[in-house]
This record gives sequence, structure tokens and C-alpha cells, in this order.
Amino acid sequence: RRIVTAAPAVLKALQHQKKKQAEWQLVAGEAWSNDDSYIFTDPLGHPLKHGDVYKAYKKIVKSIGIPESRFHDMRHSYAINALAAGDNIKSVSDNLGHYSSAFTMDVYGDTSEAMRERSRNVIEGVIKQASDL
Repeated sequence: RRIVTAAPAVLKALQHQKKKQAEWQLVAGEAWSNDDSYIFTDPLGHPLKHGDVYKAYKKIVKSIGIPESRFHDMRHSYAINALAAGDNIKSVSDNLGHYSSAFTMDVYGDTSEAMRERSRNVIEGVIKQASDL
């Protein structure tokens, strides 16, 4: 278990899911599972089955034109996009549950052209600031 810092849009989506579950629970009545530790469940409150999640995922990625995408690719996409957007490596590493930031960089530290350009500009700013002293 770990603490994940979720974006407000993610929290909103999770709140929506909990409302949906509350509606399902009312409809299910006594048939509702007593285990309330899951956020994503079937309409009776049972945990989702791996195969069902995988099938839904494949249907979604096919509909948006990336049928060869693997479920785990979302993790890589999160890491790369968070780092490219300027999120700090420690936060990304913690959110992924890695034991060290170095491991995160080794696995997900692919650099894009935009990241290299930003790095160049950061260093240029440091040099310029130091030369103005």
C-alpha cells in the first residue's frame, strides 16, 4: 500500500465511481458484497475480474486506434508524461511505488525532444543568472 497524490480530475472521477457504487448498492440490497474496500466493482460490489477489465481495456484502445497497447503501457505513459510535464522524479517514483528515484529514471526516464529542450533552457538560465552576478 502507498499514498498516491491524485490530480483533482482523478479524485472527481473516483467520487463519481463511489456515487455509482452507492446507487448499485441500493438496487442490489441484500445481494451487495459487504467488502467496501474496492473502488471498482461489479454491480453487486464484487471486485472486477482481471479478464473483464482486460477485455474492456482492449475494446477502448481499439476504439481510439491503438489496439496493440498493453494495459501496463498506461503506467509507462503516466511516468513519461508526468516527467515531460515537469513533475519531479521523487513524486513520480512514489506514485509508481518504486523503491528509489534512480530505479524510476532507469525504467521510465526516456527523454523526449521537448524534455531535452527544456533541460537546455534550464541550464542556459542558470548560466545566464550566474554570469549576471
